Amino acid sequence: MKNQNLDKRNKYCFGLGTIGRDMFYSMESMYLLFFLTEIKNLDDNMLALVGGVLTVLRILDAFNDPITGVIIDNTHTRWGKFKPWMVIGAVVSSVCMLMMFADLPLTGGAYVAVFAASYILWDIFYGVNDIAYWTQLPALSVDQRQRESMGAFARICANVGMYAVVVGILPVTGALTDAFGGNGQRAWLTMAAAVCVIMVGFQMVTVFGVKETRSFKEEENTSLRGMVKVLFGNDQLMWTTLSMALFMVGYCTTTSFGTYYFKYAYGDETMYSVFAGVLGISQLAALAVFPKIAARMSRKKLYSLATALVVAGYVVFFFAPMNMIPIAVAGVLLFVGQAFIQTLMLMFLADTVEYGQWKLGKRNDSITFSIQPLINKLGAAMATGVVTLTLIVSGINRAESAADVSAQGLLMMKAAMMVLPLLSIALGYVVYLKKYKIDEEMYGEIVKHLKRRGDIQ
Repeated sequence: MKNQNLDKRNKYCFGLGTIGRDMFYSMESMYLLFFLTEIKNLDDNMLALVGGVLTVLRILDAFNDPITGVIIDNTHTRWGKFKPWMVIGAVVSSVCMLMMFADLPLTGGAYVAVFAASYILWDIFYGVNDIAYWTQLPALSVDQRQRESMGAFARICANVGMYAVVVGILPVTGALTDAFGGNGQRAWLTMAAAVCVIMVGFQMVTVFGVKETRSFKEEENTSLRGMVKVLFGNDQLMWTTLSMALFMVGYCTTTSFGTYYFKYAYGDETMYSVFAGVLGISQLAALAVFPKIAARMSRKKLYSLATALVVAGYVVFFFAPMNMIPIAVAGVLLFVGQAFIQTLMLMFLADTVEYGQWKLGKRNDSITFSIQPLINKLGAAMATGVVTLTLIVSGINRAESAADVSAQGLLMMKAAMMVLPLLSIALGYVVYLKKYKIDEEMYGEIVKHLKRRGDIQ
């Protein structure tokens, strides 16, 4: 009973911690480019420069995450190895977020340089927080069902945070802009500051509320050479990485176009908040029933079902007329499927921790989970590149309203938003189907072996 109560406490305190995190991440990943084009009003040349910088920096910094994983894995403090880095990452990345949304008295190259420095520091320290946060999940339980319950609740909280921003950001910044006498820059900075406070606050729930109880064998520190072995010696981690990366490239590209689609294709950007609200409720419902469905259906079948929903959603979305009913139906199909896939991906990644421990003899939670922010950054980098190029080539960046966008420009945006992502997500599913082999039976045997070997007590 004591362990059950602790598992319940850990589930809720761990999950609640990501409400603020996903508000924080969503504001940057989904709205920073919108802020630069619609509030800062960067011209095509400046947008190309800033967009190029963001794309390159995201790709370069993504490969820093495994090194961060090594540092966290090698950390030994009285507070454990995860929590100190969670706090450091949350605080420093919050300061950098404020710099990115600040009204800097700079132009041209000087603005780009300061913005780029703020962004790369944000990316590094958010990655520190992200790796430290999610690495706790496999450390809290080695039971797949318990992990699914914890992971699903954490994803529910993550979606609450994300949709709080997605639904609220345009109405809130619009109201603040009016309150500040038309100063949109100040409105967005105020919104960013509020999100930063919420981010740090919810992280403290996890820092002070979660208690690790699982006992694992004490291991030697991991070197940089050992990091390479951990990553490339774990074949299931590598295939999971490729499958997740293809999914995230598609998902991030679609979501990054959201505000532009409703402003320049649908013709009413205020309806984006309504659309996002429908999607938020759908995703939360999907995540709420995920543990029950996962208990009755194999992960492979559930992934196949989720992918079918995503494909159907994209097809309906592409051919839908500019009417909210078919667009909402497409969105529900797409994002219910996406919610299942993201939760499954988290479970696959967690299971590769024990697989790597079984195969290579060392656990290395943080190095393994450093793959998640690496994938997110690569997805966001590719999305930024695709969106930036599409906005410039289609003429949307020079448009004031939907009336200024040509039919060719609209088709170009729809293809970049829907066709390319669909192909990427479908390819990720094929990789999983052909290469991922840790099913429920195999995982059970791995845990039994680790217990016999004394790696798990």
